[in-house]
Amino acid sequence: MRLQDNNNFCYGICIESAYDAKSILFHLMTMSAQLHSQPNQPIASNQSLAPQSMALPNGATRASPIGIFDSGIGGLSVAIDVHHYLPNEQILYFADTAHVPYGARSDEEIRRLTAEAIDWLYQQGCKAAIVACNTASAFSLDYLRQYYGEQFPIIGLVPAVKPAVIQSQTKVVAVLATPATFRGKLIQDVVQHFALPAGVKVMTTTCLDLVPLVEQGKALDAECLLALQQCLQPVIDAGADHLVLGCTHYPFLKTAIERLYGDQLILVDSGQAVARQCGRVLQKFQLQNEQLVTDFEMKCVFSGNNQQSMQKVVENLIQNRLVVRLTDLSDFHLSSA
Repeated sequence: MRLQDNNNFCYGICIESAYDAKSILFHLMTMSAQLHSQPNQPIASNQSLAPQSMALPNGATRASPIGIFDSGIGGLSVAIDVHHYLPNEQILYFADTAHVPYGARSDEEIRRLTAEAIDWLYQQGCKAAIVACNTASAFSLDYLRQYYGEQFPIIGLVPAVKPAVIQSQTKVVAVLATPATFRGKLIQDVVQHFALPAGVKVMTTTCLDLVPLVEQGKALDAECLLALQQCLQPVIDAGADHLVLGCTHYPFLKTAIERLYGDQLILVDSGQAVARQCGRVLQKFQLQNEQLVTDFEMKCVFSGNNQQSMQKVVENLIQNRLVVRLTDLSDFHLSSA
């Protein structure tokens, strides 16, 4: 199986605002009160997500952790790449297992759950955050960047369509992602302004069963292989030579895809490119940790309070590539972590 990473992933920081300081402070206080009174619930339906740009300082330093968020444990694939590229950085990982999967949820609910998760990382003193979820990135990046501004840099994901388009020999590439990711503007823009002018056909395919199967530790089970075959065989038959893994859970399916299709597909994901972008952002804001870290241990917090049931699944996925301490949200205290 030939694997490839997206070298062209890059986002800037958006810091424009049309709101005065009082309205920003009121919005932050209201949102924070809601989030911490109901830590596992979405923001109330009447709560505005209007863009803001001035967040209150959270006391982060160079030694503070990078926050990584995903709807579940798929973002561990990104955490592995971040740790390999930035070995002196501590990582705090938040898995919203109380609400996984996000892919079938409404656009509004995805935005609200993402805002809640990123606010939690901010309140823990993280110096930057990675939205390690393509679905969440598709609907939340603009808002989050305007809301926090330069006080709290946000790095997001977009399916790595560009490198697949550039290197496709058959002029047909496939993207495997959630329905919500395909509804988002990010991937639509890449297809419209990059793939179509290049004369490359982008095929989309989805399967809502894949994320739960990864979360359950069934990536190599017959059920998962059948689900993959059903969603990938049509794009193989149509001549696709590249498969873009448009969900952070899907890199954990590489072995399963190899069993089915061998070298028929070149797999492309954004993990290493996100890690490099995170490094650039830390350098830009002078947030790199200058201390040598010899006792790295990533804290992984579960909103679903299902740490015990996830222990073996996480161990199987990371395979000693990270040292991880799992904690339920109800038991987590940063000062004692």
